[in-house]
Amino acid sequence: MASIPIIQSSDFVPLDAAGTPVEPCDSCKPGESLGFQFSYAFQPIVDIGTCSIFAHEALVRGPQGEGAPTVLSKVNEANRYRFDQACRAKAIKTAAQLGMLSRLSINFMPNAIYKPELCIRATLAAAKTHGFPVEKIIFETVEGEHINDGKWLAEILREYKRIGFLTAIDDFGAGYAGLNLLAEFQPDIVKLDMGLVRHIDQDRARQAIARGVVRICDELGIRIVVEGIETLGEYLFLKDLGVRLMQGYLFSRPLFESCANDETVNWPDGQPDSPPTNPLRIA
Repeated sequence: MASIPIIQSSDFVPLDAAGTPVEPCDSCKPGESLGFQFSYAFQPIVDIGTCSIFAHEALVRGPQGEGAPTVLSKVNEANRYRFDQACRAKAIKTAAQLGMLSRLSINFMPNAIYKPELCIRATLAAAKTHGFPVEKIIFETVEGEHINDGKWLAEILREYKRIGFLTAIDDFGAGYAGLNLLAEFQPDIVKLDMGLVRHIDQDRARQAIARGVVRICDELGIRIVVEGIETLGEYLFLKDLGVRLMQGYLFSRPLFESCANDETVNWPDGQPDSPPTNPLRIA
């Protein structure tokens, strides 16, 4: 695959120009031409310090709730740009329709940013159309995907942050960029990969790595989210380590959009004084 050139900040569209009509490039058109449908499930990211929901991550699912691989198997070089744009727009629209008051975390494929100025504008337009605040949108770059140009990706994330989006590196420690990307750009959030979390309460090597990442993020002023927490032992170790933002089956499975209002969050240390009946409405 050919390397994508570095985009300069002067190439981006200013925030005040977001409402200007624009004809999307072929690679950034809406998803109606994808040829397949998809939906979303939402998994809460909880703040154990306040027993509140920090954000919901939007996770791609099939139209009947099928797993993400069912959808992603249909994404190819010809439609990945359209798919990325369709995902952003649908996630924002669905969150707004559900009355979500928490932050919304959206994954994006770094190699799917063909024309950043149009992609950013389309996202801003979706947020404006559906009344979802830009400052509550988190963009998670998929760290596990091979990145053609780390400096180019850092420039993209830097511009997202300048506009007002929150930025995150997902699956940190599992992919191609890792510490090199962190040296180029400091996001608002780093999400520690679940592979480093599994049985961390019983594994000295994983414990040492987690301590190092937590210390680095603390020194750089970056929030850390630990994902994939499934056991009480994992939770207790990470809590003692000082981690506040957590995600995983221990708290809640992903909630399919049609039944998201029917679930509550499990709090391992006991329910807060007024436990939520609708986790999507926790600020």
